[in-house]
Amino acid sequence: MPEVREHELVIVGGGAAGLTAGMYAMRYGLELVLLAIGGPGGQTATATIIENFPGFPDGITGAELIMRLSQQAQNFGVTFESAEVQRIEPADSRWRLDCGSTQIVANAVILAVGASPRRLNIPGERDLFGKGVSYCATCDGFFYRGKTVAVIGGGNTAVEEALYLSDIAEKVYVVHRRDELRAELILAERALKVANLEFVWDTVPAQVLGDDSGVTGIALHNKKTNEDSEIAVDGVFVAIGYAPNTGFLEGLVELKDGFVVTDQRMRTSQPGIFAAGDVRDTPLRQVTTAVGDAAIAADSAYRYVSERRSER
Repeated sequence: MPEVREHELVIVGGGAAGLTAGMYAMRYGLELVLLAIGGPGGQTATATIIENFPGFPDGITGAELIMRLSQQAQNFGVTFESAEVQRIEPADSRWRLDCGSTQIVANAVILAVGASPRRLNIPGERDLFGKGVSYCATCDGFFYRGKTVAVIGGGNTAVEEALYLSDIAEKVYVVHRRDELRAELILAERALKVANLEFVWDTVPAQVLGDDSGVTGIALHNKKTNEDSEIAVDGVFVAIGYAPNTGFLEGLVELKDGFVVTDQRMRTSQPGIFAAGDVRDTPLRQVTTAVGDAAIAADSAYRYVSERRSER
């Protein structure tokens, strides 16, 4: 039989949103636990440099920001546990979180599980993952010093990855399906001035080429000319956005394109379940919006739990 524990609040996710929610909830006096697979981190931790987070005029790395947020949450007394929530289901008027060997019953839940990198779903991508295919330049970029790589995408993430890699690799191709970048103007202008960045416009990847020893190239298709081509690269970095980590929430809360639907108070379609950060259906996914969401979610969770306390 699995161990069963009870908490007033469970926060699922250890990124910027989860950590901020933990700090606010502790300040409200809620009894809680924060569940995060492998500990604090999330997508923020993989960012090379964050230049638009208030209070850091010179920027800050994602890893450093998460480390500071984690330390701050611990200073407030937030308890962390490494656990994967497999399912959430009703338990009378509360919620039961199934974590395999452990089950946690809570009055309220804050979902801050974020999103994961989207896959290209083309031949060679899965087989060559870890052998030249990567979704994190800051994690794997140093393997490509003096080599040639391709970055797939044209948004903020792709351009940031390309800029980071341009300081390491000899040559960086940026393959984008449109004829202009979708990234913020300041990033796009910076990237277009970098000598060893070459942009491949109106083009989509068709196959990652390679063998057991690693990536050797990438097959491309030009959407305007219908021409097929290949370029020789040592690594392929995929940066085409993120998919919400909501597979375990199907049928539980309202979703839109996989993202959790909330109101302005971060309330989902289920009473007592709240959401914050990149997992939420929101027009902007930034660290600043994630921490703002989290503060509201914690406040809403506090009000919800307080009402239940007064009913006892």
